[in-house]
Amino acid sequence: MTRTLTSELREKVGEQVLVRGWVQAVRDQKRMQFVIVRDEGGLAQAVLPKEEPPSELNQAISALTVESAVSVTGMVVADERVKLGGLELRIGGLTVESLAEPELPIAEDSALDKRIDWRYIDLRRPDRRLIFEVQTTVERAMRELWCRERFIELHTPKLMGSASESGAELFRVDYFDGDAFLAQSPQFYKQMAMAAGFGKVFEIGPVFRANPSFTSRHDTEFTSVDVEISWIDSHDDVMAFEERWLAHVLATVKEVHGEQIEATFGTEVVVPELPFPRVNLEGAKQMLREQGHEPPGEGHDLDPPSERALSEIIREQHGHEFVFVTDYPTTVRPFYHMRHPDQPGLTKSFDLLWRGIELTTGAQREHRYEQLLAQAHDKGVDTDSIQYYLDFFRFGAPPHGGFGFGLTRLLMQLLGQDNVREVTFLYRGPHRLEP
Repeated sequence: MTRTLTSELREKVGEQVLVRGWVQAVRDQKRMQFVIVRDEGGLAQAVLPKEEPPSELNQAISALTVESAVSVTGMVVADERVKLGGLELRIGGLTVESLAEPELPIAEDSALDKRIDWRYIDLRRPDRRLIFEVQTTVERAMRELWCRERFIELHTPKLMGSASESGAELFRVDYFDGDAFLAQSPQFYKQMAMAAGFGKVFEIGPVFRANPSFTSRHDTEFTSVDVEISWIDSHDDVMAFEERWLAHVLATVKEVHGEQIEATFGTEVVVPELPFPRVNLEGAKQMLREQGHEPPGEGHDLDPPSERALSEIIREQHGHEFVFVTDYPTTVRPFYHMRHPDQPGLTKSFDLLWRGIELTTGAQREHRYEQLLAQAHDKGVDTDSIQYYLDFFRFGAPPHGGFGFGLTRLLMQLLGQDNVREVTFLYRGPHRLEP
């Protein structure tokens, strides 16, 4: 018999079906036994009259433990008194595929670290499953627009001979007779694709940061979403693409999951209007001062309290959840960000804030070899170790730019979660390498 999901039972009234899932609850009463079965589709109530003396099937149900894996066969019957969809399954047979131990190691209100210890049990909760259903829709929507606009998907190396960003957050690994490093970013390779004439590229893949941080938005391995676009005139072109692309993603999520997200997490998916508000960094700091906030001084990035305060100001003044902060100083940007010709201390770069948290970082890149070399020397970068990267720009490279961000940070904000660990399938941090 073919398996039927609980969400499909409405179409099977009066038929014999096979339901396979986990035991959510057992009510073993004097005259009737009830088993609540959970599968990917939801919950269903299965019932069996209790015989006297109890039959083998009655005894098997009495011995069931919560979270046991079972297969149940029976007749689907409509009964408006049943709270679970007005349907129940009259049990004809039940097979215990795997009996769970009687006491579960975690509960829904267990501490987050404890729940991660037993992540596979934690993920059985429907609200946790919804996170990854949304993630699947997010990635599908991203690819829809990329493919529509003829982007090429890359799979760049994760083993590198030198740093892909700075040398401060590298994981060093043994590599035959020498050392290699885990990639912090696909940045250099997506720029290579620009020099190769690919035009527009994207990648969704793992990156690694040896960052000893324990904040709610940091991890040592995460899924990075990266985009690079050729033949741009400025970083404004990159921002224009990103806001249009994000609006498409959020509109798709709202259509597919909006009601479920609001019912489960109490968070409304808002499809943003275009264009997003834009403010340069110094203008953002001035706005903060006018509202009584003291941001970091000249030459510094916004700190998290400033990001939250700025987002609140933008929400009040523009009714918008997003804001691009542009034109960061060279002191807080990598050497390959293009500089303003009339203000060489500023870069053609941006951060995108969403509900108080930095979501993406992007920029126009410097594509002229001599200028790139000069900027590397200006920032004190050892060019010997990245000469292979600099060589990408020796034989004709187009003006280009792009952005990147962590997928889990997007999911955290989208679903109103407090920690990226909640929306990561298996979190990795300074003290976490298992399960």
